[in-house]
Amino acid sequence: MKNILYTIAALLIFCNQSFAQGKVEMADGLRAEGKIYVVVLVMLVIFSAVATYLFILDRKVSKLEKDR
Repeated sequence: MKNILYTIAALLIFCNQSFAQGKVEMADGLRAEGKIYVVVLVMLVIFSAVATYLFILDRKVSKLEKDR
């Protein structure tokens, strides 16, 4: 279990350092044109839809387990 945690931590540190070295041109372009807010809004809508679906699904499964 420790090895898995160390591996994940090492990968996160490596990925963070490799992405931090260069600028992301697409993000800069979206930010400059004001479209980054549209991207963030779409991501929030998708996340909230998935979270709502999982919440409803959990309630249905809990009800089925209780009735069993």
